[in-house]
Amino acid sequence: MDRQDWDILRKTPLFGSISQGAVEQIVGGHAARAYERGTVLFRQGETADCFYVVLEGWVKIYRTSVAGEETVVNVFNHGETFAEAATFMEGRYPVAAECVTLCRLLRIDSARFRRCIHGDPDLALAMLASASQHLKALVVQIEQMKRMNVDQRLADFLIGLCPAREGPFTVPLPFEKLLIANRLGIAPESLSCALARLRSVGVTVDRSDIRIQDVGRLVRFVE
Repeated sequence: MDRQDWDILRKTPLFGSISQGAVEQIVGGHAARAYERGTVLFRQGETADCFYVVLEGWVKIYRTSVAGEETVVNVFNHGETFAEAATFMEGRYPVAAECVTLCRLLRIDSARFRRCIHGDPDLALAMLASASQHLKALVVQIEQMKRMNVDQRLADFLIGLCPAREGPFTVPLPFEKLLIANRLGIAPESLSCALARLRSVGVTVDRSDIRIQDVGRLVRFVE
Protein backbone atom coordinates (compact mmCIF):
# COMPACT_ATOMS: atom_id res chain seq x y z
CA MET A 1 0.00 0.00 0.00
CA ASP A 2 1.65 3.19 -1.17
CA ARG A 3 0.39 6.74 -0.64
CA GLN A 4 -1.69 6.68 -3.82
CA ASP A 5 -3.39 3.46 -2.67
CA TRP A 6 -4.29 5.08 0.65
CA ASP A 7 -5.65 8.13 -1.18
CA ILE A 8 -7.89 5.91 -3.33
CA LEU A 9 -9.05 4.01 -0.25
CA ARG A 10 -9.91 7.20 1.62
CA LYS A 11 -12.06 8.47 -1.27
CA THR A 12 -14.44 5.52 -1.17
CA PRO A 13 -17.82 6.03 0.59
CA LEU A 14 -16.99 3.19 2.96
CA PHE A 15 -13.63 4.50 4.20
CA GLY A 16 -13.91 8.22 3.49
CA SER A 17 -15.95 9.22 6.54
CA ILE A 18 -14.06 7.38 9.30
CA SER A 19 -10.76 8.15 10.99
CA GLN A 20 -7.41 7.14 9.56
CA GLY A 21 -6.83 5.03 12.65
CA ALA A 22 -10.05 3.10 12.08
CA VAL A 23 -9.11 2.51 8.43
CA GLU A 24 -5.68 1.20 9.40
CA GLN A 25 -7.26 -1.08 11.99
CA ILE A 26 -9.60 -2.56 9.37
CA VAL A 27 -6.92 -2.97 6.74
CA GLY A 28 -4.50 -4.42 9.24
CA GLY A 29 -1.25 -5.62 7.73
CA HIS A 30 -2.83 -6.62 4.42
CA ALA A 31 -1.10 -5.44 1.28
CA ALA A 32 -2.58 -4.83 -2.15
CA ARG A 33 -2.22 -7.78 -4.49
CA ALA A 34 -2.02 -8.08 -8.26
CA TYR A 35 -4.50 -10.40 -9.98
CA GLU A 36 -4.25 -11.66 -13.54
CA ARG A 37 -7.05 -11.14 -16.01
CA GLY A 38 -9.54 -13.99 -15.72
CA THR A 39 -8.93 -14.55 -12.00
CA VAL A 40 -12.17 -15.56 -10.25
CA LEU A 41 -12.22 -13.84 -6.87
CA PHE A 42 -15.28 -15.66 -5.57
CA ARG A 43 -18.15 -17.71 -6.94
CA GLN A 44 -21.88 -17.34 -6.59
CA GLY A 45 -23.06 -19.15 -3.45
CA GLU A 46 -19.68 -19.27 -1.69
CA THR A 47 -19.32 -18.09 1.90
CA ALA A 48 -18.76 -14.31 1.95
CA ASP A 49 -15.55 -14.09 3.97
CA CYS A 50 -14.13 -10.90 2.46
CA PHE A 51 -14.76 -7.91 0.22
CA TYR A 52 -12.49 -5.88 -2.05
CA VAL A 53 -11.32 -2.38 -2.87
CA VAL A 54 -10.29 -1.84 -6.50
CA LEU A 55 -7.01 0.09 -6.71
CA GLU A 56 -6.34 -0.58 -10.39
CA GLY A 57 -8.16 -2.41 -13.16
CA TRP A 58 -11.72 -3.63 -13.74
CA VAL A 59 -13.73 -6.35 -12.02
CA LYS A 60 -17.06 -7.72 -13.25
CA ILE A 61 -19.83 -8.92 -10.96
CA TYR A 62 -22.13 -11.45 -12.56
CA ARG A 63 -24.73 -14.14 -12.00
CA THR A 64 -24.92 -17.50 -13.75
CA SER A 65 -28.25 -19.17 -14.48
CA VAL A 66 -28.96 -22.90 -14.15
CA ALA A 67 -28.53 -23.13 -17.91
CA GLY A 68 -25.06 -21.58 -17.62
CA GLU A 69 -25.98 -18.18 -19.05
CA GLU A 70 -24.01 -15.26 -17.61
CA THR A 71 -25.54 -11.90 -16.76
CA VAL A 72 -23.23 -9.04 -15.83
CA VAL A 73 -24.67 -7.08 -12.90
CA ASN A 74 -21.97 -4.43 -12.70
CA VAL A 75 -18.36 -3.60 -13.51
CA PHE A 76 -16.16 -1.91 -10.91
CA ASN A 77 -13.15 0.34 -11.50
CA HIS A 78 -10.47 1.91 -9.28
CA GLY A 79 -11.79 3.68 -6.21
CA GLU A 80 -14.78 1.39 -5.80
CA THR A 81 -15.61 -1.36 -3.31
CA PHE A 82 -17.71 -4.44 -3.89
CA ALA A 83 -19.22 -7.38 -1.96
CA GLU A 84 -19.17 -5.61 1.41
CA ALA A 85 -22.91 -6.03 1.98
CA ALA A 86 -22.69 -9.81 1.52
CA THR A 87 -19.97 -10.09 4.17
CA PHE A 88 -21.82 -7.94 6.67
CA MET A 89 -24.40 -10.57 7.64
CA GLU A 90 -22.04 -13.57 7.39
CA GLY A 91 -23.97 -14.70 4.33
CA ARG A 92 -23.07 -16.00 0.90
CA TYR A 93 -22.14 -14.16 -2.24
CA PRO A 94 -25.23 -13.69 -4.43
CA VAL A 95 -22.94 -13.10 -7.42
CA ALA A 96 -19.52 -14.12 -8.73
CA ALA A 97 -16.58 -11.77 -9.32
CA GLU A 98 -13.87 -11.98 -11.97
CA CYS A 99 -11.01 -9.69 -13.00
CA VAL A 100 -11.56 -8.63 -16.60
CA THR A 101 -8.22 -6.81 -16.76
CA LEU A 102 -4.98 -7.01 -14.80
CA CYS A 103 -5.99 -5.72 -11.35
CA ARG A 104 -4.56 -4.54 -8.07
CA LEU A 105 -7.01 -5.15 -5.26
CA LEU A 106 -7.09 -4.80 -1.50
CA ARG A 107 -8.80 -7.72 0.23
CA ILE A 108 -10.65 -6.86 3.46
CA ASP A 109 -11.38 -9.70 5.87
CA SER A 110 -15.08 -9.68 6.76
CA ALA A 111 -14.66 -11.05 10.30
CA ARG A 112 -12.12 -8.34 11.12
CA PHE A 113 -14.42 -5.74 9.59
CA ARG A 114 -17.39 -6.83 11.73
CA ARG A 115 -15.29 -6.70 14.90
CA CYS A 116 -14.29 -3.13 14.07
CA ILE A 117 -17.94 -2.13 13.52
CA HIS A 118 -18.82 -3.17 17.08
CA GLY A 119 -16.32 -0.65 18.43
CA ASP A 120 -16.98 2.21 16.01
CA PRO A 121 -20.56 3.37 15.28
CA ASP A 122 -19.29 5.68 12.51
CA LEU A 123 -18.17 2.62 10.61
CA ALA A 124 -21.73 1.26 10.64
CA LEU A 125 -22.95 4.55 9.13
CA ALA A 126 -20.20 4.35 6.51
CA MET A 127 -21.37 0.84 5.68
CA LEU A 128 -24.89 2.15 5.12
CA ALA A 129 -23.55 4.93 2.89
CA SER A 130 -21.66 2.42 0.77
CA ALA A 131 -24.68 0.13 0.46
CA SER A 132 -26.83 3.12 -0.50
CA GLN A 133 -24.40 4.05 -3.27
CA HIS A 134 -24.55 0.54 -4.72
CA LEU A 135 -28.35 0.60 -4.54
CA LYS A 136 -28.44 3.98 -6.28
CA ALA A 137 -26.22 2.62 -9.06
CA LEU A 138 -28.59 -0.29 -9.60
CA VAL A 139 -31.60 2.04 -9.67
CA VAL A 140 -29.87 4.19 -12.30
CA GLN A 141 -29.05 1.07 -14.30
CA ILE A 142 -32.70 -0.06 -14.25
CA GLU A 143 -33.83 3.44 -15.23
CA GLN A 144 -31.44 3.41 -18.18
CA MET A 145 -32.83 0.08 -19.36
CA LYS A 146 -36.36 1.48 -19.35
CA ARG A 147 -35.83 5.10 -20.42
CA MET A 148 -32.88 5.04 -22.82
CA ASN A 149 -32.60 3.41 -26.21
CA VAL A 150 -29.55 1.33 -27.13
CA ASP A 151 -27.62 4.28 -28.58
CA GLN A 152 -28.17 6.42 -25.49
CA ARG A 153 -27.13 3.61 -23.15
CA LEU A 154 -23.88 3.14 -25.02
CA ALA A 155 -23.24 6.89 -25.16
CA ASP A 156 -23.86 7.18 -21.42
CA PHE A 157 -21.39 4.34 -20.77
CA LEU A 158 -18.72 6.10 -22.85
CA ILE A 159 -19.34 9.40 -21.04
CA GLY A 160 -18.72 7.60 -17.76
CA LEU A 161 -15.21 6.73 -18.98
CA CYS A 162 -14.36 10.36 -19.78
CA PRO A 163 -12.68 12.59 -17.16
CA ALA A 164 -14.46 15.75 -18.41
CA ARG A 165 -17.84 16.68 -19.83
CA GLU A 166 -16.57 18.90 -22.64
CA GLY A 167 -14.03 18.72 -25.44
CA PRO A 168 -12.53 15.84 -27.44
CA PHE A 169 -11.45 12.62 -25.78
CA THR A 170 -10.25 9.16 -26.82
CA VAL A 171 -11.67 6.32 -24.74
CA PRO A 172 -9.56 3.15 -24.68
CA LEU A 173 -12.10 0.37 -24.10
CA PRO A 174 -11.00 -1.34 -20.86
CA PHE A 175 -12.43 -4.74 -21.79
CA GLU A 176 -13.92 -6.65 -24.70
CA LYS A 177 -17.07 -5.43 -26.45
CA LEU A 178 -18.95 -8.61 -25.53
CA LEU A 179 -18.72 -7.67 -21.85
CA ILE A 180 -19.82 -4.10 -22.58
CA ALA A 181 -22.85 -5.42 -24.46
CA ASN A 182 -23.73 -7.72 -21.55
CA ARG A 183 -23.34 -4.87 -19.08
CA LEU A 184 -25.69 -2.67 -21.13
CA GLY A 185 -28.23 -5.44 -21.60
CA ILE A 186 -27.93 -5.59 -25.38
CA ALA A 187 -26.87 -8.17 -27.96
CA PRO A 188 -23.23 -7.97 -29.21
CA GLU A 189 -24.39 -7.26 -32.76
CA SER A 190 -26.57 -4.41 -31.44
CA LEU A 191 -23.47 -2.85 -29.86
CA SER A 192 -21.68 -2.72 -33.21
CA CYS A 193 -24.73 -1.17 -34.86
CA ALA A 194 -25.04 1.40 -32.06
CA LEU A 195 -21.37 2.39 -32.44
CA ALA A 196 -21.96 2.93 -36.14
CA ARG A 197 -25.02 5.10 -35.49
CA LEU A 198 -23.09 7.24 -32.97
CA ARG A 199 -20.96 8.56 -35.83
CA SER A 200 -23.71 11.11 -36.34
CA VAL A 201 -22.78 12.65 -32.96
CA GLY A 202 -19.02 12.55 -33.51
CA VAL A 203 -18.07 9.07 -32.25
CA THR A 204 -15.67 6.94 -34.31
CA VAL A 205 -13.96 3.60 -33.66
CA ASP A 206 -10.26 2.86 -34.13
CA ARG A 207 -9.72 -0.77 -33.08
CA SER A 208 -10.14 -0.71 -29.29
CA ASP A 209 -10.17 3.11 -29.06
CA ILE A 210 -13.35 5.18 -29.21
CA ARG A 211 -12.72 8.75 -30.41
CA ILE A 212 -15.24 11.35 -29.26
CA GLN A 213 -15.11 14.71 -31.05
CA ASP A 214 -16.94 16.52 -28.24
CA VAL A 215 -18.01 14.88 -24.98
CA GLY A 216 -20.48 17.74 -24.40
CA ARG A 217 -22.29 16.89 -27.61
CA LEU A 218 -22.56 13.28 -26.46
CA VAL A 219 -23.93 14.40 -23.08
CA ARG A 220 -26.61 16.45 -24.83
CA PHE A 221 -27.46 13.45 -27.03
CA VAL A 222 -28.06 11.31 -23.93
CA GLU A 223 -30.10 14.01 -22.23
